[in-house]
Amino acid sequence: MNNKVDILLGLQWGDEGKGKLVDVLTPRYDIIARFQGGPNAGHTLEFEGTKHVLHTIPSGIFHAHVTNLVGNGVVIDPVVFAKEIDALVAKQVPVRDRLLISRKAHVIVPTHRLLDRASEASKGEAKIGSTLKGIGPSYMDKTGRNGLRIGDLLDADFAARYEALKQKHLHLLKGFEAYFTLDEAELATMESEFMHGVEGIRQLTIVDSEHYINKALKSGKRILAEGAQGSMLDIDFGTYPYVTSSNTVAAGACTGLGIAPNRVGEVIGIFKAYTTRVGSGPFPTELNDAIGENMRKVGNEFGSTTGRARRCGWIDLPAMRYACMINGVTQLIMMKADVLSQFDSIEVCTHYKTAEGTTADLPFDIQASKVQPVYESLKGWEVDLTAMRQPEDLPAELTAYVHYLEAALEVPITVVSVGPDRTQTIIREKAIA
Repeated sequence: MNNKVDILLGLQWGDEGKGKLVDVLTPRYDIIARFQGGPNAGHTLEFEGTKHVLHTIPSGIFHAHVTNLVGNGVVIDPVVFAKEIDALVAKQVPVRDRLLISRKAHVIVPTHRLLDRASEASKGEAKIGSTLKGIGPSYMDKTGRNGLRIGDLLDADFAARYEALKQKHLHLLKGFEAYFTLDEAELATMESEFMHGVEGIRQLTIVDSEHYINKALKSGKRILAEGAQGSMLDIDFGTYPYVTSSNTVAAGACTGLGIAPNRVGEVIGIFKAYTTRVGSGPFPTELNDAIGENMRKVGNEFGSTTGRARRCGWIDLPAMRYACMINGVTQLIMMKADVLSQFDSIEVCTHYKTAEGTTADLPFDIQASKVQPVYESLKGWEVDLTAMRQPEDLPAELTAYVHYLEAALEVPITVVSVGPDRTQTIIREKAIA
């Protein structure tokens, strides 16, 4: 039997609620596989009154029957990874029994983090809003063919290879001396923690993930590929240069796990009922007023990895249509509908005004072209949704909003989330075969 891999990913600038939905959908799958990103991700899950934040480990880790795979497209910081495992073990989660790591995943070393910090400092006002986790420098070494991979941690010459990479980075850091001062004591502490994390990884189950996942497909296993960040942060298709360093779109699951395009099944796109963004970069529908502040407060819009306040605004359909197109989205999941319950009117950006005229498409550079959003107003619902569990419970105004978005995006919305807990999830129609 040859199954297909379903893909779940974000359609906006990240923070859409992927962690919660992976957790909700995990009972339908045998394997949950992360395919890109690194500890810059912050996937939040909430159940039984407890909040859990995962950075690298797939969001299916709390389910006993599921294998969780960290794919080759992920970059792994052994320090963050060790802390994440320790936190799960402290909660009696047998993480080591449920977790596999790709031999081809790349490793974030301490000097990657220093380079990230120095590079961002050098940009001044033009900084891109990096999480300073070493993600970008790690992917740069990957494409520059200098990187260390998880499989290298097991080799006898690992220490020499690590030292060579470190010396290369220290040489690069000299070019940032005007913006960054190397603290030798800090680096020594970082290296000690790093080597401790490396020892922990060596005790885990390391696999040739592309062989593992394709054999699992052949044997009939059901697999969900879990993305990090969001489509509008994709290195190729996002709002460049204010993007992450990997392919966050559906195609990234193929290269990040080693699956062929014809092995992709459902593509599940997650979006908020409004829009948020962390860090720098263009944001046409951003609300720098009391409405935006209310969204931030009610939605608790603060980064689960960085703690930074998220910028908030109305939903952006040109960007959403673009994300649905490049991902081939087959079904949509709408998050945080409950946050909009405070508004009597909901604004929807349907088009952009540009110097060339009005367009429904996403321009090459939405910052340089100074796009102005064109809005349409819909009636708000002003009803507390958090206790609702069935589609028929939803107010007519919210159902109308869902139908409006379905028509505009030409993709069905199969799930509506009405709160952070896994139980606060309404299945509107058949979600995933």
